[in-house]
Amino acid sequence: MVAVNTSFFSEMLQSIADRSRAFLRERREGVRERSDSLIELCEQLLSGRGEASGVALADEILAGYAALKTGPRIAFFEALARLFGHDAARIDTAIAAWKSSPSPATAAELNRVSEPRRLELFRRLNLAPGGTAALVRMREQLLDAMDHRDDLAIVDNDFVHLFSSWFNRGFLVLRRIDWQTPALILEKIIRYEAVHQIRDWNDLRRRIDLPDRRCFAFFHPAMVDEPLIFVEVALTREIPGAIAPILADKREVVDPARASTAVFYSITSCQRGLAGVSFGHFLIKQVVEEISRAMPHITTFVTLSPAPNFAAWLARERSNAASLALGDEDHAALAALDRADWWRDPTTVAALREPLLSAAAWYFLRGRNGRNQPVDAVARFHLGNGARLERLDWLGDTSERALAQSHGLMVNYLYDLDYIEQNHEAYAQQQTVVAASAVSRLVRTPLREIVPVSG
Repeated sequence: MVAVNTSFFSEMLQSIADRSRAFLRERREGVRERSDSLIELCEQLLSGRGEASGVALADEILAGYAALKTGPRIAFFEALARLFGHDAARIDTAIAAWKSSPSPATAAELNRVSEPRRLELFRRLNLAPGGTAALVRMREQLLDAMDHRDDLAIVDNDFVHLFSSWFNRGFLVLRRIDWQTPALILEKIIRYEAVHQIRDWNDLRRRIDLPDRRCFAFFHPAMVDEPLIFVEVALTREIPGAIAPILADKREVVDPARASTAVFYSITSCQRGLAGVSFGHFLIKQVVEEISRAMPHITTFVTLSPAPNFAAWLARERSNAASLALGDEDHAALAALDRADWWRDPTTVAALREPLLSAAAWYFLRGRNGRNQPVDAVARFHLGNGARLERLDWLGDTSERALAQSHGLMVNYLYDLDYIEQNHEAYAQQQTVVAASAVSRLVRTPLREIVPVSG
């Protein structure tokens, strides 16, 4: 029903845009002689009042923007930063009116004029058919430009402000992805998968169409064919310690009625233009609710997660003779990591297991970034959602990328429904890492900031 209504609405907007285009061409014949710049068109869009002409003009601006190459595109962003900021004169006038006569009306006017003009420009551009998706792509290109342009951050702040409202949880639609899902969306699932590559259509079918597999995605009504984020789920009899058996081409298919555990083994954000707009935690919680409702015998909800920052952190600690995380014996033992294919040699694997897991426990439980948050990005996501650090999985992923990023380490985060809110508050208020005692015992020195949980 959402897709049908949205399609009708989009067709209606496109019709309005088409019917208005002829009128706009006549109205701007003289203007075109003076300037064809997108910036002038943006000024016209902001100064106009007619909705029909506004739709067509917004459509033309977005089409013109899409045709820009890198240089002109950056110039466009520069103009957004320079010319579409705050109107100081209007702010001064509103402040004076508020001071002379404080009232709801003067307060509302002050609030209105204190917005940068870019916000209203983006809102009006969003009137165009496909405007929301076009603005998400625009922000993605802005992020590329910002790699060396800190002055464009003010434009990005406005995008994040608007997207946080436009992609509010109340607007998101959860849909199960299965073999009946339109091929257009399935192709995007294959392309977007960022954790464990989907090799081909057969691989995708094994992940979404077998009885013990599930996949869910969030969509927005204005982007009905674009998944925002999706999660792949395996139904198992126990908490897994490695990814290979889950992704194996030939494996035993678990009868869902005999499964006890739902494993979130891949979570992928699809739209880089929505970076910083958080809805992943809503996805996990709603999927837990969906599975619990359909299969109440599933009582354990756990992730099998990568540790993408661990190897880089460990390399820094190994180069630091005064490291608090590593002792002299650890430095000597971990030198074996420099050998090619060390993980294939049973003797080396046995010698590395204890010092590497001890270092990993320190990394997860004590490692902090400049904001006093856990160093690991995946850990921040799950701990912030109320999960607890349940288990470290030795050589859980021996793919080339995982060995480079984490020396093969994987992690289980447990979503205990009785403690999610409590764990979330502990992390949000004090950056407390809630961990199972099996993990905290791996560290050789006491950790006052760790909250161990038996299990």
